[in-house]
Amino acid sequence: MKMVVAIIQPSKLDDVREELYRIDVNLMTVSEVLGHGQQKGITEVYRGTKEMGNLLRKVRIDIAVNDPFVEPTIRAIVKAAKTGETGDGKIFVLPLDQCVRIRTEERGGPAIG
Repeated sequence: MKMVVAIIQPSKLDDVREELYRIDVNLMTVSEVLGHGQQKGITEVYRGTKEMGNLLRKVRIDIAVNDPFVEPTIRAIVKAAKTGETGDGKIFVLPLDQCVRIRTEERGGPAIG
């Protein structure tokens, strides 16, 4: 089991969700987050003065998957979120030691679905 965490552009969320649904990955948690990568934020002009906005709006998607779904999940996210521009985002794959479905108390892969 793995936890796939993707940080993407907010405008790409619907595309990513549709691509994940296409490969039968339906369980995800989505959060609005702030952050920056190598671009270190953006510079905007406000009332004639340059201002640096250090934190950019991003979307974080957390997806718990069984091992056979890890690579298809990564490929789906990249396919839907990639623009080729700086700031497209990142994907992190973390080990997932335990998953428990509260309703049935199932554990492990079956609890993910």
